[in-house]
Amino acid sequence: MTRGPVVTLDGPAGSGKSSTARAVAEALGFLHLDSGALYRALTYALLESGVAPDRWPELSEEALRALDVRAIQSGGEVCVEVGGRAVDEELRTPDVTEHVARLAGLPAARRALIDLQRSVGERGNLVADGRDMGTVVFPDAEVKVFLVADLEERARRRLRETGTPEPSRETLSDQMGKLGARDRQDSERAVAPLREPEGAQRIDTTTLDFAEQVAVVVDLVRRLTPS
Repeated sequence: MTRGPVVTLDGPAGSGKSSTARAVAEALGFLHLDSGALYRALTYALLESGVAPDRWPELSEEALRALDVRAIQSGGEVCVEVGGRAVDEELRTPDVTEHVARLAGLPAARRALIDLQRSVGERGNLVADGRDMGTVVFPDAEVKVFLVADLEERARRRLRETGTPEPSRETLSDQMGKLGARDRQDSERAVAPLREPEGAQRIDTTTLDFAEQVAVVVDLVRRLTPS
């Protein structure tokens, strides 16, 4: 069977990676891999196991694999399971959100999940989003996209996602501070830092609505991977 293309969408927090990647995958009839969900699942599994976060750096790759995080292909989606149980809403709790960046910076955690991510893309026809999809996980992807948007717009999007469509200036400023801190943490970490992949198509979504940014990526994929 001929392998289909792999499309990667990387970018900072709040740039619209996951929602855009999901819609692009649906438009193209591809699978969608949300790598962030896997890191959240591993974070959730650790919190559920009772291991204190300050002990996480001591854990080996084998110990993290034993938590049994899986990516199961179901139709056009990649469902995340922990210990054989599907998880979704559990991955968006404040506790998981608070600790996932710490987990994602651990070398053992990234090694524990990289083969899992690559296995999903073995046959191609995949849209994968994250912060190191085009640089580390799928460096040979046929199409690499790097999504960006200015900090204030990313903060507004994140607040809309959490039910605050019209934030006060103070709330917006606080969210901008959190995203800025996450940007620094992601770009300065020693393992797989956030970088624009070599050969990536950079798309600034600041002034694009959701439908527009999806259309731009879909058009790009179709132009670069003619059938």
